[in-house]
Amino acid sequence: MSEEAERLEKRLAEANAELESMQAAVADAEQQMDAFASTAFSDDGAVEISVGGQGEVTGVKFLDGKYRSMTASQLADAVLSTIQEARSHHSRMVRDLFEPLTGPSSGMSELSGIEVDWDRILGPAADLLPDEVSSRTANDRLRDEIDGDE
Repeated sequence: MSEEAERLEKRLAEANAELESMQAAVADAEQQMDAFASTAFSDDGAVEISVGGQGEVTGVKFLDGKYRSMTASQLADAVLSTIQEARSHHSRMVRDLFEPLTGPSSGMSELSGIEVDWDRILGPAADLLPDEVSSRTANDRLRDEIDGDE
């Protein structure tokens, strides 16, 4: 075997090892993400919202009876803004988890990082990623849906 062929074979083995390592890191990140949960509180402390692994709402609590003195509109605003805050926090945690995997390999510059399908990973919460936020927020779309039900 020529020296060039040996060098290419060694490089191919390194690339395969790097790819396997990246695949294992992605699988580990996905497992960690499934365990993520985030909780947010409304500014007035009346509402607590919890979200799960894909930013889905898993809990809504009305705290200390404060909701009793709120109008329906105030309570709706508190719930919606707190859901958005919890999902936004969750999205940032997930982005921070996967971000290191999206850059090129430090050992092999020829291997670019993974391309993340944020919609698959985060579901509806993908809309809340800072660099992907449209001019219409998820909160605006949710309000439109609620208004459309009347």
